[in-house]
Amino acid sequence: MNREPLRLSFTEPNPGVDEKIRDLMEAVGGIHESTWVRQIILAALKAGQESASALDLKVMNTTLKEMRFTAKVFGPYRGVRKVTVFGSARTTPEEPAYQMAAAFGRLLAQAGFMVITGGGPGIMQAVNEGAGPEHSFGVTIRLPFEQSPNPVLANSPRVIHYKYFFNRKVAFLKEADAVALFPGGFGTLDEAMEALTLLQTGKRNPMPLVLIDPPEGDYWLRWMHFLKENLLERSLISDSDFHLFHRVTSPEAAVAYIRDFYRRYHSLRYVGNVLVVRLTDPVPASAVDQWNREFSHILVPGGSIRAGKALEEEADEPEVMHLPRLLVDFNRRDFGRLRQLIDAVNGA
Repeated sequence: MNREPLRLSFTEPNPGVDEKIRDLMEAVGGIHESTWVRQIILAALKAGQESASALDLKVMNTTLKEMRFTAKVFGPYRGVRKVTVFGSARTTPEEPAYQMAAAFGRLLAQAGFMVITGGGPGIMQAVNEGAGPEHSFGVTIRLPFEQSPNPVLANSPRVIHYKYFFNRKVAFLKEADAVALFPGGFGTLDEAMEALTLLQTGKRNPMPLVLIDPPEGDYWLRWMHFLKENLLERSLISDSDFHLFHRVTSPEAAVAYIRDFYRRYHSLRYVGNVLVVRLTDPVPASAVDQWNREFSHILVPGGSIRAGKALEEEADEPEVMHLPRLLVDFNRRDFGRLRQLIDAVNGA
């Protein structure tokens, strides 16, 4: 006789099931954040009930495995800032862009950053050569014509091989504290637009996005002209969206742009309806007054920008509880202008 499937809930108790999940976690041991692990197990059980498609379950299974391994590889380096670098796999060592990418990687490593690349040839290999394998991550994709990471990363424990592009995209941007783009093909432009979309919509916290052209190059200059002539003039984007990225023509300028972003700004977090901006040192009261006037249009009606301390809800991040804060009643809409506010904070 077929048994009626149990109706499982993420939020309500599941009598007889939750106990077995709890027993399973205790039997395995070493489980962190058991609330989330419970939900992952329940999601797998619910998927098994709801989907008769082996393909659906295979995609879910591979995705979970890839993201688990991503967290495992990056986990020990959470305290180190990282820069994701994109660019053409076809760029050769004789080209100026290759040499600039190698210098960029070297300067980033000297400044205390690690780099994340796609692990392939061209710009990716140049950046890894400059930074060195000890300062590099490679997030590769399994393609018929790219079977292995570049020689710099060949034996590195910080290489991850992805089956699915979407998991790889998450790693590129989730783990990055900045993104740098050299000239490239479809993949580079895809990553550029993906990063910009996430920054513009607030699905990714603000970070530097720097476009790097050789001194005589105009690749990104032409791309910016396309945005202005075809998107901005049709009101498909806003003027403030151009503050989400910055073009430079030297590796030194690119590194300086990234470092300047973290001059005073540390990180941010939403607590309820309040945007909490963590700082490495306080800002003058006169500057806060000025920002309330200058950025009033990005605040909710009656909202303000004010200096403050850590909120009780941030107690789960004890490592940053000591940092001074700006508490911003942000409208969660004008992210280009929010980026300008952060620039003002860094320049105060």
